[in-house]
Amino acid sequence: MGLVKLGKFIEPSDLRNSDGIYGETSVVGLSTAKQIITTKADLDGVSLTSYKLLPPHHFAYVPDTSRRGDKMSLGYNTTEQTFLVSSISVVFRVSDTESLNSDYLYMYFNRPEFDRYARFNSWGSAREAFSWDDMCDIEIDLPPHPVQQKYVDVYNAMLANQRAYESGLEDLKLTCDAYIERLRREIPHTVIGEFIEPCEEKNTALVYDIDSVKGVSIEKRFIETKADMGGVSLKPYLLVEPDAFAFVTVTSRNGEKISLAHNSSDETYICSSSYVVFRVRKKEKLIPSYLRIFLTAPSSIVTPASIRGAARGRLSVGTICAG
Repeated sequence: MGLVKLGKFIEPSDLRNSDGIYGETSVVGLSTAKQIITTKADLDGVSLTSYKLLPPHHFAYVPDTSRRGDKMSLGYNTTEQTFLVSSISVVFRVSDTESLNSDYLYMYFNRPEFDRYARFNSWGSAREAFSWDDMCDIEIDLPPHPVQQKYVDVYNAMLANQRAYESGLEDLKLTCDAYIERLRREIPHTVIGEFIEPCEEKNTALVYDIDSVKGVSIEKRFIETKADMGGVSLKPYLLVEPDAFAFVTVTSRNGEKISLAHNSSDETYICSSSYVVFRVRKKEKLIPSYLRIFLTAPSSIVTPASIRGAARGRLSVGTICAG
């Protein structure tokens, strides 16, 4: 069929919870990962009668794109339950299922290109939004329905393999954590201060742009920054070279968890100058990836206080000491 306007195959839904049939347990949120998630909103005393119904096989998205890291919050209800979403969300469904497979459309929405398109075509002053008319104006490549189904089957098989792989990684991580804990009990310790050094090189020459800016999560990984970078100078940002670490010194708002990550990629990132960046300076004595395992283990003795004064932290290096 080639490129066609999406609006020919979808229609909006404005069904409301007017009768109050659905309660707080039915309220969901929409994530930029294109997932339906548990709502983060405080619903205490909130009337749900104006909330929109999200029936099975319906989509919902938040039109505002300006405050979500250039991504659109969207979800597709693949369950047999009816959920509730905020009245600011746009709910719609595929009206011509013989021409457009709903799962195929969901695959389309999961593409990074869709986020870029939606952000570029968002309009407004205080808040930029991707309207229903903008959604209908999308031109989508629509192969025959059997071909769409083949794409969907392959996509779902890949997702199943990914989930199986991630489950295996989690089992392996538990094994590694147990091994690290055993080393901590059985092998002599030494301070890590003599093996690490701070990295204070900044992006003064602006070699790295906004695409290199990263944040650090309490899940111990680098993430796309959530900061509003409009008009921000990147000159004072710190360089996080491959194999370097970065952590956030402020811990009072992170549930007693420290935001820390190891750059295991081949790229150089940049992060806020409020972070602390450091690296292993004696790799013949301490392997950076081993230090990462130590720092991220659930039973690690690393605390917000001890990592601020890293020289006071203690690390088992029995398996990585050279001589």
